[in-house]
Amino acid sequence: MSLKDSKHGSNTHKDHSHRPHNLPLTDNFGKRSIRTFLDFRQTNMPESRDIKGLPLLCLINLTCISKVKVASFLVGLTLMFLITASYLLMWDRKGFLLSAVPHPFRPVDITTSKSTAEVSLDTTFVDVKVLGKIINCNEQNTSRRTPDEKDVISTDPHLFSVIPRHFLPNIKSPCWYEEVSGDIGMDPYKNNRFSLRSKRFKNVCDHMRARFRQNVCSIDGKLFRLRCLPYFYIIGQPKCGTTDLFHRLLMLPEVKFNTIKEPHWWTRKRFGYIRFKRGFQERFPIEDYLDLFDLTAINIQEGISGNSSGQHRALQIITGEASASTMWDNQAWSYLHENEEEIEPPFLAQDFIHAVQPGAKIIIMLRDPVERLYSDYLYFTLANKSAEDFHQKVVESVQLFQSCLSEKSLRSCVYNTSLFNTMPVRLTLGMYFVFVLDWLSIFQREQILVLRLEDYAADLKKTIKKVFDFLSVGPLSEQVEAALTKRPMSNTRRAKDRSLGPMLPATRNLLSQFYQPFNSKLAGILNTKAFLWSPSRSRLSNNEIQGN
Repeated sequence: MSLKDSKHGSNTHKDHSHRPHNLPLTDNFGKRSIRTFLDFRQTNMPESRDIKGLPLLCLINLTCISKVKVASFLVGLTLMFLITASYLLMWDRKGFLLSAVPHPFRPVDITTSKSTAEVSLDTTFVDVKVLGKIINCNEQNTSRRTPDEKDVISTDPHLFSVIPRHFLPNIKSPCWYEEVSGDIGMDPYKNNRFSLRSKRFKNVCDHMRARFRQNVCSIDGKLFRLRCLPYFYIIGQPKCGTTDLFHRLLMLPEVKFNTIKEPHWWTRKRFGYIRFKRGFQERFPIEDYLDLFDLTAINIQEGISGNSSGQHRALQIITGEASASTMWDNQAWSYLHENEEEIEPPFLAQDFIHAVQPGAKIIIMLRDPVERLYSDYLYFTLANKSAEDFHQKVVESVQLFQSCLSEKSLRSCVYNTSLFNTMPVRLTLGMYFVFVLDWLSIFQREQILVLRLEDYAADLKKTIKKVFDFLSVGPLSEQVEAALTKRPMSNTRRAKDRSLGPMLPATRNLLSQFYQPFNSKLAGILNTKAFLWSPSRSRLSNNEIQGN
């Protein structure tokens, strides 16, 4: 049985020791004789018996045994054989359970009567020095070769035929005029896939539909509509406060968000996936994605068509999106090219964003990866959650990842979809430096703002000012600034999850050791020791921000 299978028995601190005196017994157990299947004594027969009659006696007793009992015994024996055989076949199919791993470990029995403080882990299998050498010595495995832009364009010609190579020069947002084809009176949002799945966005579409015709402009006898892409992208990571930042930016007069915080278009929906476990569903075309930002385009167009003072403000309007999968999720390629022997995705989401929008602004929010993983577990695990269950899942995930490293490069393991789906917790999402390095391979450093959730929670006003400066928005009025800073934190930890308490000390120690080489590399890339995440300084309160 795998460590994953033990979760249903590890969410309680009860004594489950398998000692005889703990078994439920009846009061007269041991006080009466027990007749077994082969006990041929009969209470109504004299104790002295001629030994010559013993064979006959045995035969008589055997024939008296119930045929139903014999049949039940044989059926039970057959079922036990089949179950044993099925387990052997299952283990052989999984492979890793019977194969040697580079760093053997001793499983932890957390179902005994020990208190959580006494739960210990032999962490000798987490060899930080070996992991550090993999990161530092195999630099070619942690630095990607960026694809040629023509190869990126060739994968999706329609996308690049819809979005022009250059945007309107006097508008801050990346906007352009798109010719309106067909009857102007027709509903432009009728078949939008987002509106069919989101009631809120459908209501926005109803609102925009009423304003659509009046914002169509005529240029050289042809009709055009203004189209825009996001000015900035909040790309991750999950459980690092992106939801809270999204809602605070909504309060700025210059920022016009769409109602869908996480379209997940660049990583999933454009390939036809909404949730990968449900398989291919339907592709969301680029036109549907652009509709999400039509509210911004309408506001800009109305400003341009109005008075001069309104035009200046309209030209400064920006929009953005906050899909927390954009930074790391490139699993679609493994589903689309499952028969190819690619060990890493040939193209990443940032290759396409850069190809259509080389001047995009990128915001990344990170937190101590140890705490991020526990928040991720609490948020996405639906039942049977406990610190002990989390511990077992972490042990299994670390083992699986290090087994991968014994055969493949670091980047291959980080982007390995099969491994990601096998691990019971999303361990790889905390290996920030791999993802940050890949984004820096295509975007300039000044285009990427990296924030820590710990700083955001400790000094919101100071951190949010960094965001404003990065986006060149503000200054804010005193009223807006007061409302923005006083707004309650979004998506804090749920009460039922807070009651579970923190992770076990053994789990924290294991994860701290595991993530330390990754944090060191990230701190070097970003040139600040803040991303080393000292354990004594990285913990948030129990009401911490949880949001994507």
